[in-house]
Amino acid sequence: MFTGIVTAIGRVAKATRDGGNGTGEGGLTLAIRAPYKGLKKGESIAVNGACLTVERVVAGGFTVHVIETTEGRTLLGDYARGRRVNLERAVRALDRLGGHIVQGHVDGVAVVERAEVQGDAWLCDLRVPPEVREVSIPHGSIAVDGVSMTINALPAPELVQISLIPFTRAHTTLGELRAGDRVHVEADVLGKYVRQLCRSEP
Repeated sequence: MFTGIVTAIGRVAKATRDGGNGTGEGGLTLAIRAPYKGLKKGESIAVNGACLTVERVVAGGFTVHVIETTEGRTLLGDYARGRRVNLERAVRALDRLGGHIVQGHVDGVAVVERAEVQGDAWLCDLRVPPEVREVSIPHGSIAVDGVSMTINALPAPELVQISLIPFTRAHTTLGELRAGDRVHVEADVLGKYVRQLCRSEP
């Protein structure tokens, strides 16, 4: 589990097909440079909001294996060397929950429809999948490329608007967003459970 509070920006050092180990396994291996200390094989790290397992700890970073199922639901297959990514290690029981409950299970890909400065904020309108929009509410939560964001407004049936403060723009990759960019989105897990309960038959 994560909270959507990005603790580092990493960089893809290498993207290798066929598992990167010559075994014939499918999927993709990403080598990611990160400043973390004390990483352990098998721990979970959210990479742009997608929960991935550390396969190997290497000097200056780690590697993860992206299975075909995950690749089909995310943008990870498009990541190439040099790509900057938001990183968050799994939350510990005694950590501060500064964001919201984020599972690291990407619900879909959103497209940036608009990104512009208004006053001291950077407003982004995201065209999100219907199942994400359905459980989005004003002042509710949404994870965008792994960053916990408050929904500022719902300007249209398929749109969710977020407002980036200067700190978020400086300490995550969201400040680089421009119209046409694509991002991972994860809807609020509480909203998803309520929707499912309401759909269940008595």
